Amino acid sequence: MTTASTATAWRTCPLCEATCGLEIELVDGSVRRIRGDRRDVFSHGYICPKGSSLKGLREDPDRVRSPLVRSGSEFTPIAWDDAFRLVHERLFPIIERHGPDAVGFYNGNPWSHNYEAVLYTGALYRSLGRNRFAAASVDQRPREIVSGLHFGTRTAFPVPDLDRTRLLVLIGTDPLESNGSLATAPDWPGRLAAIRARGGRVLVVDPRRTRTAEVADEHVPIVPGTDAAFLSGLAHALLFDHRADPGPAGRYVDGMDTVRGALAPFTPERVASCCGIPAVRIRQLAAELVGAPSAAVHGRLGTCLQDKATLTAWLLDVVNYATGNLDRPGGVMFAKAAAFGLNTTGRPGIGGGGDYGEVRSRVRDMPGAFDQLPSSCMAEEMETPGEGQIRGFVTLAGNPVLTTPDSQRLASALDGLEFMVSIDMYINETTRHADLILPVPSPLERSHYDVAYYQFAVRNVANYSPPTLERPPGSLPEWRIMLALTGILSGLGPSPDVDALDDAVAAFLAHQAVADEHGPVQGRDPGEILRMLEPRTGPERLLDLALRTGPYGDGFGVVPGGLSLAVLEAHPHGVDLGPLRPRLPEMLRTPNGRVDLGTPAIVADLGRLREHLDRPRPGYVLIGRRDLRSNNSWAHNLRTLSKGKERCTLWVNPTDAEALGLVDGGRARVSSETGSVQALVEVTDAIMAGVVSLPHGWGHDMENTRLSVARQRPGVNANRLSSADHVDPLSGNPHLNGIPVTIESLSAATRV
Repeated sequence: MTTASTATAWRTCPLCEATCGLEIELVDGSVRRIRGDRRDVFSHGYICPKGSSLKGLREDPDRVRSPLVRSGSEFTPIAWDDAFRLVHERLFPIIERHGPDAVGFYNGNPWSHNYEAVLYTGALYRSLGRNRFAAASVDQRPREIVSGLHFGTRTAFPVPDLDRTRLLVLIGTDPLESNGSLATAPDWPGRLAAIRARGGRVLVVDPRRTRTAEVADEHVPIVPGTDAAFLSGLAHALLFDHRADPGPAGRYVDGMDTVRGALAPFTPERVASCCGIPAVRIRQLAAELVGAPSAAVHGRLGTCLQDKATLTAWLLDVVNYATGNLDRPGGVMFAKAAAFGLNTTGRPGIGGGGDYGEVRSRVRDMPGAFDQLPSSCMAEEMETPGEGQIRGFVTLAGNPVLTTPDSQRLASALDGLEFMVSIDMYINETTRHADLILPVPSPLERSHYDVAYYQFAVRNVANYSPPTLERPPGSLPEWRIMLALTGILSGLGPSPDVDALDDAVAAFLAHQAVADEHGPVQGRDPGEILRMLEPRTGPERLLDLALRTGPYGDGFGVVPGGLSLAVLEAHPHGVDLGPLRPRLPEMLRTPNGRVDLGTPAIVADLGRLREHLDRPRPGYVLIGRRDLRSNNSWAHNLRTLSKGKERCTLWVNPTDAEALGLVDGGRARVSSETGSVQALVEVTDAIMAGVVSLPHGWGHDMENTRLSVARQRPGVNANRLSSADHVDPLSGNPHLNGIPVTIESLSAATRV
């Protein structure tokens, strides 16, 4: 009788922003059980339902495991060499004939959880033109733009210092469902409970009584899409009533006279009827923020998906500054990432300030940022003839047909392309349009380091995970796929030397490191640095270089005991680098080393807000919502997450349900100027009257997909109700919260 071989692996969960540690029990090379790693320095054993789904994701029979080529509506396997030859024969000629703008690129949300993709996207970008898009522009782009303008880098997010704050105000975010966002923190439930245990308070501002609002000290309902109105009134009360003291941060901030003058008309009384929050409560909250020993105001997805999203992000910074809580323990602070930190390299305080607006879209003249254009422009850039029209397309880990506005229009535009390549695990609602699908390994078959999410963690940590399981024979790591495409689209033929391209990327980063006059290896021979990284290649080599030249690194011998990849490999539960510390002004990378809150373009947008204050409210408006057992559009094919009650339901307030003739378990048609959907009704007093809610990322009823579990409970695609023409003009982010809709009852109750 053969004895089973057992082992335990440790790794960081790559499925959301919380970065929880996992303990994975293996038997004969297969996963038997996944649970929280109690020794993880950041998560201390916390885990949500998504973490254990990694086993199901790897074993899902619907996953694509070999390259597929489309013929009609069918896909058939193809060898890797033949797949890359097809890219050379079909996609590269588009660039030859029409230039690099003719091939577009879109990366989805899972991109940011995969450091291979993050590290090698820059190389792929250099083979393409300006038509590059990302899920960030249906998400956090307004916050990124404001961070770039205020602090000089896109990831300089002021994160709430959860472990020390005494008053936490959450606006448009539900971290008990989402696990938090742009504030990397495992175990939000425990951290919120700790705030209350030390005598602090948690307040939630949201149109819904979310799971987070249920455990908060107070829930303040707000009219969807009016966060800027509320925050302008709050800022007015702080600046005019309390003469708020900005504290030490005031020495590095300019433009407050401009801000004060611009906000003078926005009294709490003026904004109250628009946002639905009484003026007396706005003034009271201002007093509470000023009087608290420390306070943090944090806004997230709900604040980013409205037509004044950039203005809202700006006002969040104004409020935190005016209360003296910017860069203050217990307030909002800046992480100091161990690797790839945009605000830890170069001259402290001084930088380029970003590229906001330097590139603009061809059809609508929308501003780009961070090497990308707004995703709301994709369909029109494919449809509109002329120089720069998108004729070929590459998607990476994305499903924009379900997750971007006016999805039916985008689906039609994808069908009109000359050639499309998708790097993905599934034949989903977007990749079904591809001519070629290139599969990637499962997360357990690759190494992991949270390049993106440690940039805005609520505590400085570093944790590396080697591959838990071996890649199946015949599969390729994602970074090699990306470099192969880079070479082909750069004109190097159908079989570019991927190893040489990888060496070039490493050499480029090594030269940058030795050229940094403020870095630990300034002036050294880049060849020597590269030799000291041997025998590592691929993303591990790049990560080791970044760690060793980062703020905690060993500097290749300069700082004994400093960080390196070898150190992280010896600490599988992570390395704790300590709490957040004040970082102004060294973390700034603005042209003059200062923060200017009086940015003219954003201040000018207050004119649109003033007009909004007098606008009559629509009859009904639609908002989105998150669910702990969901993960945007791509986790719905996992049985462990899809079981249980139906989650893609239309939430309706009881008063509205009675007026509309809706019943719990019945069906309703929801219509906007763009389209309509039919949804299952869930009557609940957890949502304001006049507001209805559908979760995003559903609608798995399209033909020619390979999502057998998701198709059993497809839900509806809420983005059929959104318009790519309705955007925040400063960021291009779509207006997805507060969409005017009409509602019609279709049936009596059918749900048990």
